[in-house]
Amino acid sequence: MSRVPLIARRLLMHEVRALHSLGLWVLRRRHQVPEGSLAVPYTGPQTAMMYGMIFVSVIETVGLALIIPWPVVHAITLVIDVYGVVLALALHAACVVRPHVVGSDGSLRIRYGALFDLRVPAATIAAARVDRRYPDARLVRLGPDGVLDLAVGSQTTVTVELTEPVTFVRPLGRQGVARTLRFHADDPREAVAALTRARREAAPDPSAAPQ
Repeated sequence: MSRVPLIARRLLMHEVRALHSLGLWVLRRRHQVPEGSLAVPYTGPQTAMMYGMIFVSVIETVGLALIIPWPVVHAITLVIDVYGVVLALALHAACVVRPHVVGSDGSLRIRYGALFDLRVPAATIAAARVDRRYPDARLVRLGPDGVLDLAVGSQTTVTVELTEPVTFVRPLGRQGVARTLRFHADDPREAVAALTRARREAAPDPSAAPQ
């Protein structure tokens, strides 16, 4: 079966989720952040750029509306441009309302808007540390050593070592296997502290062992 229909379906799914996220953003709600969990924002490096792109798109839309003389072409162009502005805003909103999540049990969920979502059980996390790196410009990059980079603004700030490999799904549907995770957090120290604290609290107390 051709991969084109699958890619088209995934793109449509991402678009629908982004538009749903725009509604959550307007209502000041977050997507699936359980009570007692820590929401970890990651939009800092891209916020100014996203708003700049949206501003330029609005100016372009107004400019085309003034110079296109044909009513039908004018209407079609206006609809396409306005939808493009709404979609760009929705993509950013999806990143705002879908933060990374450190669960109260020490589990980790790393996301990028509606495009990427990976859940890591607490038992799979061996260690976490603040670690600022600058990988290439791709959103998702899997190195030959099994290191997964989920970069925002071409940077990551947290590294998580795993006890065993985890499987993830790329935005267009391909699967990969990662042994180490690197992702961006606006406050990496808070994220690492939460992961470390949760693991310590979940560890058995040696003093409670039977004599």
